This record gives sequence, structure tokens and C-alpha cells, in this order.
Amino acid sequence: MLKPKDSGEQEGFKKESLRIMEYRYQPKGVCAKEFCFQIEDGVITNVEVQGGCPGNLLGIGKLLTGKKLEEVIAMFRGLSCAERPTSCPDQMAQALEQYLTGAAQPQ
Repeated sequence: MLKPKDSGEQEGFKKESLRIMEYRYQPKGVCAKEFCFQIEDGVITNVEVQGGCPGNLLGIGKLLTGKKLEEVIAMFRGLSCAERPTSCPDQMAQALEQYLTGAAQPQ
């Protein structure tokens, strides 16, 4: 699910320049409440996570910086957390897939 940064922006997106996008995603079925990705030319430049396991998610965010979206999706897709059918990494992969396919863009 997308969440607007503020009322003056399109849902889920903040255009900062022609190449840098901020993309917010509300994950489902995990402890984290929101992911905020900064993406430039198909590469993650920053990740911030609200909620969840702070140390783990801070580490994941640092590891993702500089990675291509497709690489992150391939690494994270399908990972589960304990008895849950999904995980924060899996939810990140789903968010980035939506971003790439345009499924997340406002109609």
C-alpha cells in the first residue's frame, strides 16, 4: 500500500529531480510499518524503515544502498520470518516489484 508523504504530492511518490524518486510502501504481515526508498536510475540510494527490528532493518538498509532493484528483488523475494509467510525483506521485494512494474503508480 502506498502512503503519500504529504498532501501536496502524488500518492506514494515525491519527485525530487528527473532521476531521483522517493517511494513509500506500507508492508503487510510484518512488524515494520513503512519503508521509504530513495531510488536513482534503478539503484537504491537510501532506505529508511519505520517500526520493526531496528538493528536488523538499519543493517539491511545499509546493505541495500548502491544495489540495483532487480538484484534486491532476487535476493529477498520469498523469504519468511519465523511462522509468517512473509518477512520485511520479502515485503521490500514486493514493494520494489510494484515500483518497477508501475503497479504502484497512481491511476
